[in-house]
Amino acid sequence: MSLDWNAFTPWPALVGGALIGLAAVSFALFNGRIAGISGVLGGLLRAAGGDRAWRVAFVLGLVLSSWVYGRVAPPAAPRIEASWGLLIAAGLLVGVGTRLGSGCTSGHGVCGLSRFSVRSLVATLCFMGAGFATVFVARHLVGA
Repeated sequence: MSLDWNAFTPWPALVGGALIGLAAVSFALFNGRIAGISGVLGGLLRAAGGDRAWRVAFVLGLVLSSWVYGRVAPPAAPRIEASWGLLIAAGLLVGVGTRLGSGCTSGHGVCGLSRFSVRSLVATLCFMGAGFATVFVARHLVGA
C-alpha cells in the first residue's frame, strides 16, 4: 500500500473536522441536543409541530452548505464503479445498521465519543471494524 501524496490533503481535512466538532458542540450548547443526523432526520419524519422547524433548518443547512461549497470550490468528479442496484442496497444496509445501532456515525462517533458514552464507543468500534473488514474483503478477497 502506498500513499498518493498528490491527493493527500491534511489541512482541509483538519479544518473540516474542526468545523464538524465546533458545530456539534455549538448545537449541544445552544439547543441541548445531539447533532446525530439520523436522529434529526428520523425525528423530522415523525416530529411534533414545535419540533419540526429546527429539524428542517438543520437538514436544509446540510444540503445548502454543501451546494454553496460546491460553487466556491468545485469538487473533483466522483468515480463510482457500482450499479444503481448495489448503491440502493448499500444505502438500505446503512439505514438498517443505523437503526440497529441506535444512531449513525455523527451521533455515536462525533457526539457520543466526545461525551464518553460507552454505548457510542462500542457502536463506533463496530461500524469501523465492519468498514475495515468490508474494504479488506472487497480489495483482497473479491478483487473489486
